Amino acid sequence: MAVSASSSGRSMPVRRLVQRLAGNLFSLVITLLGLLAFTFTLSHLSPVDPVLQLVGDHATASTYAQVRHQLGLDHSLPVQFWHYLQQLAQGHLGVSQSTGQPVADDLLRTFPATFELATCALILGATCGIGLALVSVWHPKSWIDHITRVISLLGYSVPVFWIGLLGLLLFYAGLHWSAGPGQLDDLYIYTLEPKTGLVIIDSWLSGDRQMFINALQHLWLPVVILGLLSMASITRLLRAALLEENSKEYVTLARAKGASRWRIVWHHLLPNTRGTLITVVMLSYVSLLEGAVLTESVFAWPGLGRYLTNALFASDMPAILGATLVIGSCFIIINALTDALVWLTDPRTR
Repeated sequence: MAVSASSSGRSMPVRRLVQRLAGNLFSLVITLLGLLAFTFTLSHLSPVDPVLQLVGDHATASTYAQVRHQLGLDHSLPVQFWHYLQQLAQGHLGVSQSTGQPVADDLLRTFPATFELATCALILGATCGIGLALVSVWHPKSWIDHITRVISLLGYSVPVFWIGLLGLLLFYAGLHWSAGPGQLDDLYIYTLEPKTGLVIIDSWLSGDRQMFINALQHLWLPVVILGLLSMASITRLLRAALLEENSKEYVTLARAKGASRWRIVWHHLLPNTRGTLITVVMLSYVSLLEGAVLTESVFAWPGLGRYLTNALFASDMPAILGATLVIGSCFIIINALTDALVWLTDPRTR
């Protein structure tokens, strides 16, 4: 009986985790359907006529009607949305009116660039953000703490596109430390063999050392700018959580017993704030994947954000819906993963 009770007790957290994941999956589907329906409806309120975008202003009425029928725009809005969902269930996202290519192929081509940029920026932002938050807790209300707060405030308040333009002016046009917009110079961009879609990895695998260095020269400036945005949010929220935890009685007791500052941070503060840390870092990653639109536009970075921007200007409905689907899926999946990680690592949330 004791063994049976112990086995049942161990299976309870697993069962709860499975139920939690099933609930998150159901919420994922419902949220994506709502997001697609909202985007689909909003796009049809645009004053831009997608048919005229294709046929031009001087097309005949019969040509206009034929193209409108081919696009399915002669049906009611609910019927159009139902037809889109049917195509989506078959794995077909439509054909982009801007590029003339299947939207799925465009997304497979552009998303790795955004993933590469956002991941590198998160690594930089999380490393610096966590470090600054720990320094602020070690020296509260000191000049280091004040500088940390100013950096966080600047990262929050200064527009990212303005920092990008200023960075290009200073480090590209002035100091020549950066290679400028794009992922590679024209000398390499047409000779690189895409294997993973990530330019840093592909240039390294190519064996061309100069190509790899050129990729790094193109990458570091947008990474630093996006990393500043990520670092600001991580530092601000983690610093507040650590300071709140540092003021509790068990920390005062540990300090009275002679525990070192390092031991208090690593054995008391960080374990009790890891739920906050996981949430802040993962949500910062989501914001980087979503918020790289302006950075990609400034640096001519061929990622998902720039693709979505061009689709919006061209009223490219299939491309807009496809990009929205990818961004919404990333947001919901990372949120669900964050919820599961916090639930697994923090017993207080169970």
